[in-house]
Amino acid sequence: MGEKSVVDIRLEVVRCHWPKSELSIAYHDQEWGVELHDDRKLFEFIILDGAQAGLSWETILRKREAYRRAFAHFDPVSVARFNARDRQRLLSDAGIVRNRLKIDSAIRNAAKFLEVQAEFGSFDAYIWRFVEGRPMINHRRSLSDIPARSKESDALSKDLKSRGFNFVGTTICYAFMQAAGLVNDHLVTCFRHPEFGH
Repeated sequence: MGEKSVVDIRLEVVRCHWPKSELSIAYHDQEWGVELHDDRKLFEFIILDGAQAGLSWETILRKREAYRRAFAHFDPVSVARFNARDRQRLLSDAGIVRNRLKIDSAIRNAAKFLEVQAEFGSFDAYIWRFVEGRPMINHRRSLSDIPARSKESDALSKDLKSRGFNFVGTTICYAFMQAAGLVNDHLVTCFRHPEFGH
């Protein structure tokens, strides 16, 4: 009886329409849109969102553990020190996206990330300025209502580029803002939406 009740409850959960696999469902339910203030996790999303360019998020989620191993568990200090041998190692790593530009960008972005930390005290303090320190709660009714960019992601992209970051176009920045909870784009019908306020 108890087991059946758990199954029934799981079947009744209504979520956004995009997660299809167990991996993407877990990511959606536990991480996507959750307000994030941890610099290492923010750096992780910078690397992963940059790697996603031109690919599906599902592909990146499947490679996430390999990225953790390859990129020093997303420690920006370690990644910023990566040298030519590390670049070659990454290019040979079948577990990640073996794109030279994306790999070089991740290493460069680590150094720029550290510069932002030094200037603002944390990357968290820097990034949340673009939404005035609190999540933007949207009320989307369908996937077609969710934009690929916003004026906030335009501003973030422009500022990051001016600081020397790569693979930070406005679409990538908007995906980053969604992932890190700066923007709540859970559909209003999704069980996660009310958890973030109105």
